[in-house]
This record gives sequence, structure tokens and C-alpha cells, in this order.
Amino acid sequence: MKCLVVDDESLARERLVRLLAECPGLQVCGQAANGEQGLRQIEQLQPDVVLLDIRMPGMDGLEMARHMLQLEAAPAVVFTTAYGDHALEAFETQAVDYLLKPVHPGRLQQALEKARRLSGGQLKLLQAANAGHGRTHLCARTRGNLELIAIEDVVYLQADHKYVTVCSAGRTILIEESLKSLEQEFTDRFVRIHRNALVASGVIRGLEKDAQGHCRVVLAGVDERLEVSRRLLPDVRKRIRAGVV
Repeated sequence: MKCLVVDDESLARERLVRLLAECPGLQVCGQAANGEQGLRQIEQLQPDVVLLDIRMPGMDGLEMARHMLQLEAAPAVVFTTAYGDHALEAFETQAVDYLLKPVHPGRLQQALEKARRLSGGQLKLLQAANAGHGRTHLCARTRGNLELIAIEDVVYLQADHKYVTVCSAGRTILIEESLKSLEQEFTDRFVRIHRNALVASGVIRGLEKDAQGHCRVVLAGVDERLEVSRRLLPDVRKRIRAGVV
């Protein structure tokens, strides 16, 4: 069984690697210091199980686990944490296991034996325990691989049927999420300009009219001009005048 260790603390990773070396039938195939590195390692190394720290800077373990759900063959997950939150006790009754640091060798062996894939219900428990830790990236699966765009790089989000186009200055991806849920999750980061479009705060450079007389926003970093609905136009103009877009 191949194992990937993901933890931002090098000493914690080294200790886990030493403990795993004593587990028969298990091979440490890689290490990562954060969620982004971990996702790339999963694609390259295809581990069977991931020892995943929950609290890490940038993309933490919770967010990494959410993105892993989009993989066709996601590895089993065992969470590691230095915090004995009461909410975490609920996970032990589920199929997902967790280990308190410093990890005990016997407890590690038990966790590896019962590790299972993270399910949607278990993920909700994790989300409740980590409320306030929003995503740092949006993720899509393209030809079996995961593509990530950092939230801070997103210029606009545009709905098209059941998909949403996520556009940055360099590229676009399609995700299967609703525009409404994205607006609620990132309410402080985006401005709604149309029923089908959200624009990042700080990227609107002005308004212009097209040949049909419709108002469109001029955006920093991209050539697209997105239409502003008549209903939302007064609010967009007000934000431009106030310098809050």
C-alpha cells in the first residue's frame, strides 16, 4: 500500500515517515507541505492512502479533501491534527479516522487498517468543525486531472446551464457548482453584475456601451466585456464612483 504524507511541518512529516517505515506492507511514496502540493503528488504518485494534516497555511487539509472528491479513484484519507476538538470525536464513529499528534505507532496502525474514502456525509462533519476556513482555490477535473485556480486570481465567474466558467487573466476552467452558492461562499470577494455573472472586487475599470446600447464592464486582465443587467447597473455605477470595485 502506497502512502502520501501531507503536513506543513517538516519535523511532523519526518516522524510520520519513520513510523510508516515500521508498518509492514506499506511504502511512503511521497511527501507534501500543503494542499496544492498534495493534490499534484496524488495525480503523479496515485497513493492508496493519504496522511493529511488538517490545519495548514494556504490550502488546508479540509479543502484538499474536498477537491479529492472529484477524483475518479481518490485515495483513503487519515487526518492528523494537533487539536483535540470535540467535533473531531464525531469522525471516529464514521469511516474516516483521525490521529492526534504526536501520533502513537499503534494508533497509526489501527488508522491505516480502517482507512476508507472520504464520503460526502463525513465531509459535512469536517466542514462544521472547520467553519470559517473558506476555500482558497476552485477546482475542476479535466481529462482525469485536477485543475486549480486560486480565488485571488479569479477575474469573473459566469454561469452557463449547470456549469460555471471560472476565468483568470491566464486561463479558464469549467466547474459544476451553482453561481448562487459561489456568491454566498465568497460574498466579500465578488460583485454580481448580471443574473449569470459575478466579477471580482477590484477588477472593474469602467463601463462602456456596445452596438446594441447594452452596458458592459471593462475588466483588468481580460479582454472580455461582460454585460451588466439594467437592474444591477445603478449599484455597479455606485461602486465605481465610490472606488470599491
